[in-house]
Amino acid sequence: MSRIGRRPIKVPQSVKIQVNENQILVTGPKGKQQASLHEKLQLEQKDDEIKILADYKEDTIARTQMGTLYSLLNNMITGVSTGFQKQLRLVGVGYRAAISGKTLELNLGYSHPIKYELPDIVDAKVNANTQIVLESCDKQALGQVAALIKQMRPPEPYKGKGVLFEGEQILRKAGKSGKK
Repeated sequence: MSRIGRRPIKVPQSVKIQVNENQILVTGPKGKQQASLHEKLQLEQKDDEIKILADYKEDTIARTQMGTLYSLLNNMITGVSTGFQKQLRLVGVGYRAAISGKTLELNLGYSHPIKYELPDIVDAKVNANTQIVLESCDKQALGQVAALIKQMRPPEPYKGKGVLFEGEQILRKAGKSGKK
């Protein structure tokens, strides 16, 4: 059994947490997020720490929800204080990206450019036409947007072309063998 939910979470000075019945609102310099609090859990706030309280020895649902709430709160606090970032690379001849407002325009080797409307919570920057930097205070929304962009041209194993996460390595396959 994991005991991660019993650890206290450090709260930076710039972050404010409000708990109203079963709603948690986390506000910071990068934005604000909210989550629901399970009925079998309580939050205890002391100075610069927050702790999740539950009867985890008797109730298995409370035990499982404790770890989930710990991860959600930790991600929300990190997101509103420092934010999250994902970087994508476009690998391929003629592959490029441009951004205008909240619209990301991608040329990925298709006969037409792909226009993707970014959600309000996610910001994007394009560096050198082939590097996309996505930033957000919401880790889940950021990962979802990055996955949708990658899905537009997934990396293929023969030439290594496609949309890749920064640092991702593609396992390359050998092509057709030549005649002997």
